Amino acid sequence: MSQPFRSSTRYESTIWSGLRLQLLDDRIVASLQEPVYALSSAIHPGGFSLADHIVNWKVPLDYRCDDPVMDFVRRCDGWGSKPELTIGMLTAAKLTHASVMEMEGDRFKLLCCTTSGTRNAARAGLPRLTFSAYEPGTINTVLLIDGQMTESAMVNAVITATEAKAAALHELGIVESANGRPATGTTTDAIVVGVSQRESWQAIHAYAGVATTIGCAIGEAVYETVLEATRTQHDE
Repeated sequence: MSQPFRSSTRYESTIWSGLRLQLLDDRIVASLQEPVYALSSAIHPGGFSLADHIVNWKVPLDYRCDDPVMDFVRRCDGWGSKPELTIGMLTAAKLTHASVMEMEGDRFKLLCCTTSGTRNAARAGLPRLTFSAYEPGTINTVLLIDGQMTESAMVNAVITATEAKAAALHELGIVESANGRPATGTTTDAIVVGVSQRESWQAIHAYAGVATTIGCAIGEAVYETVLEATRTQHDE
């Protein structure tokens, strides 16, 4: 676990050849030599898709746009990324304070990168007023897995990652400002789970709960990166 962008603009995976993270002026870009099969809650495209670029795009705190999806697609053209193979998330968190962790396990490798801003910390399960526009402060997690997983296991990975994020926020004492209750996330969190589906692994992970080797690793990686990124979010 580390925060590589506090001293550099580039991070090369130590366990996954061709996987690179790069800090640019207003975004962190994860790029891969071969597309991964991804499940995401990102603004573009969301759901299941193929992707060889994942962009965590920093927008100003006062960012307002009637069509952020089209705005992102237009920017992809300027960045030299193919929109149909690019996943995009929005954040207002410090990109330099992104936390990165890599792990190897039982027929899989993974990289987790999290950025965290908790100005919108909220506790799921409580009634609240909802609005048509949200502040861009958020916790974004990119989880890239070199291995094979079923679609249901990928959904399971999202559950495990969310539980780990909530546990990390509880550990840090992050609360919803409106009521002082322990927060489980923010109002605008997003996640990407991208899987290589490389057949050479010769093993398909059908589950990703914490009773499985891959689920346990996912939980640990998300927990630790949320801890680090959130704990240091106000540091210089």
